[in-house]
Amino acid sequence: MTLSASVSFVKNSPRTASSTAIAKCLASKTHTRNYSSSSLPRPYRFHVGASWAGKPPDPRGPRVKSEPFPPDSPIGKWRDATLSRPNPGAGKHIGEDFFYIQEMREKSGVSIGVADGVGGWTESGIDPSLFAQALMYHAHRYSKAAWPGEPEVDPTQEYEEREQVEGWELSPLECLESAYGGVLRERHVLAGSSTACILTLNASTGLLRAANLGDSGFLVIRGSTVIYQQRPQTHFFNCPKQLSKLPTSEKRFSRAVVDYPSDADLCELKLRHGDIIITYTDGLSDNVFPGEMVAICSLVVRKFQQSRRTITPSGEVEVEGPVEDQEVQVMAERIVDYARACMHDTKRVSPFERAAGREGMFFRGGKVDDVTVIVTTVQEVI
Repeated sequence: MTLSASVSFVKNSPRTASSTAIAKCLASKTHTRNYSSSSLPRPYRFHVGASWAGKPPDPRGPRVKSEPFPPDSPIGKWRDATLSRPNPGAGKHIGEDFFYIQEMREKSGVSIGVADGVGGWTESGIDPSLFAQALMYHAHRYSKAAWPGEPEVDPTQEYEEREQVEGWELSPLECLESAYGGVLRERHVLAGSSTACILTLNASTGLLRAANLGDSGFLVIRGSTVIYQQRPQTHFFNCPKQLSKLPTSEKRFSRAVVDYPSDADLCELKLRHGDIIITYTDGLSDNVFPGEMVAICSLVVRKFQQSRRTITPSGEVEVEGPVEDQEVQVMAERIVDYARACMHDTKRVSPFERAAGREGMFFRGGKVDDVTVIVTTVQEVI
């Protein structure tokens, strides 16, 4: 079944991107990896695409003696599998961000998350990417065996048989708590910290649940409107709330910022057919306005609608499909491409520039950072 809903264009203003700039991003190739979850007779199907790009290394920055997870370790294998893609020659790396997309037990839903390792740790010689990778690995591991809601049972079974159902319900907050515990036990992660945003999407009820700590986040587009956007959590400007692991033997870290999963903001939202969910690290939200994200998604939808139309011998227009997975891949890739262009533009007013101005600080243009984006479209099939 094809995705019938579309997102219309938003009107350009001096504060939003020009259609020419966005169109240039649409013209580039896509290198995203896609994921899809479907299982009938559940009424909801989720199409998920992911794209990411690490910022270029700073030759003037501190040097970190990084020891990545070994390729043959559980986290190393999972990391490499997550970052595998059809065109590795794209030359993009993920930097200090990481993410996961995991189909939950019995295809009952999807769990997704993003994490942004806090770069300040590099000044102490610590690689913050390890914390983010380990956090997402453990979140994926716990989500894989769990349900997004109450475990599903066959109502025709006897009571004793129902009690033997495998798995358990895992909320985003519980997932975050379990994943954080996994990082604290991880010997390869000596120290570090990270923001985190975890969502579960229920294929039976269409319920989105989320737990967000820090300045990563997500938004939901319905039609041409952003109906929800997660507000960032910060202690002060450019200092997000963060999960942390501190070296126990060094007193110099005693005043480091330490937050806990219980500090996360929680959200529940009922999804509808055609909704678009964009989950991101702050490399996106610091450089791209929500209206620009809507415009990019709109252009992608229209482009695919046009490319799928064929003229029959009788002159009638037929729509080819399905192409939902391809469509959502392109959305994620184009958003990342546009964010990368914006972060290097010093003449364009960025969300980060505005935020700095509200704090009485001077900053011009975009903020160069790692950027990770997961785009999900919702399809009702029953």
